[in-house]
Amino acid sequence: MAVSFYDVKAKAMVEVPDNKLKKTKYERTTKSGSLQVRYALRGETSDGRKLTKFVNKQTWDSTNAPME
Repeated sequence: MAVSFYDVKAKAMVEVPDNKLKKTKYERTTKSGSLQVRYALRGETSDGRKLTKFVNKQTWDSTNAPME
């Protein structure tokens, strides 16, 4: 299953195959002290540029990709 990313440089949607996908989590502490977690899929184009797509937790959990 390929994932669609928006390539800012090419100004177009790009399909990235599963073998170039990685999962990552961005965690930060807010001013009020609570923990905010954002889930993302990271991909790489054929010429080596990195792409990031933020997704919900259900999509992140269901994706079979290694953690970054």
